[in-house]
Amino acid sequence: MSTSTADSSTLYVVRNEVDPDCEYHCDAVAARVPDAVEVDFVGGERPPLEDADGVVLTGSTAAVYEADSRPWIADQEALVRELVKREIPTLGVCFGHQVANAALGGTVEEVGTTATLVETDLADDPLFEDVDPVVPAVHGDAVTEPGEGMAVIAAADHAPVFGTRHRSAPLWTVQFHPEITAAVRDRLAADFGWESRQFSFADVSAERVFENFERLVAERTA
Repeated sequence: MSTSTADSSTLYVVRNEVDPDCEYHCDAVAARVPDAVEVDFVGGERPPLEDADGVVLTGSTAAVYEADSRPWIADQEALVRELVKREIPTLGVCFGHQVANAALGGTVEEVGTTATLVETDLADDPLFEDVDPVVPAVHGDAVTEPGEGMAVIAAADHAPVFGTRHRSAPLWTVQFHPEITAAVRDRLAADFGWESRQFSFADVSAERVFENFERLVAERTA
């Protein structure tokens, strides 16, 4: 059964985490889109695209290049291509950013772990309205070559392809984690070696990415 937002948009959060101990970041995404239907993609669930107005692809401790041992990754790449074909608004977060670009012929490589607040160069894009340039990053892989049709809309010193947008379809992706807040900092330190550097979570407004995405979905379904 699907659940619609107040503006009658039906959203799906596609959960991609493979480690039960790390599902808190998927929980945080779902909390940011509280009216969305959650889909356990790793567990075999799939979003019904016939009634989907928008889809969010979460992060994961899995790697895109592990598709040979994790068949669901190829399934998600196929899902991305179908979402692009149907022009269903889609937001990819971290692994979601990587799998979306890989699905369109891009390259994802292991680059070493970054787990800290980083400063980004954000393009003038509606997804980033009122989003400050300091954002939470937790990843060991990165997109090194964007997928076909994908323009770079965010960059960081350690990851030049830090966000992308499809040139014709309503597909946006971000390498950073707009759902992460100070509330999970201790978990991040234990699980990923989170480092506190020159920035503070008081500098972060990345959660607005979800509000902006929901607005973009609503505009298309109005």
